[in-house]
Amino acid sequence: MDNPTESQEAYKKYVDKKSPNSPILKNCFNAFWVGGLICTIGQIIFNICQERQMDTTTSSTIVSIILIGISAFLTGLNIFNKIGKFAGAGSLVPITGFANSIVSPAMEYKSEGYVMGVGSKMFTVAGPVLVFGISASIIVGIVYLIFNTQAITLV
Repeated sequence: MDNPTESQEAYKKYVDKKSPNSPILKNCFNAFWVGGLICTIGQIIFNICQERQMDTTTSSTIVSIILIGISAFLTGLNIFNKIGKFAGAGSLVPITGFANSIVSPAMEYKSEGYVMGVGSKMFTVAGPVLVFGISASIIVGIVYLIFNTQAITLV
């Protein structure tokens, strides 16, 4: 019988020979410029809002709403998935990627109905993120409340 170590090494060499090399530099470049383009679009929208005398909070909210809407719309047309395959993590700039992670399962399970399909599957990917974010904010809020009522200042 063969030595297990030799078999594992032979298998590893076989897999390395058959596996295609990932073009890491090209993938990083595509992620960089697509992510930068998304952020630039957001900045342009923000600047337009600022020119119309909107405050920073309102401008930021409008940018978020528009980027979420564009991402959801492009996901519905199956364009965002193609952008994601091309740009990888660059297309998942947090707000656009989050919108895509909610819309994609909702579209996929639409045939099962609005309650059991769309309603239950819409948050399969985003649900844990929401639960963690809400739970963390509650814990931080309680800690802040405790320190704030004890006259201990946090910077």
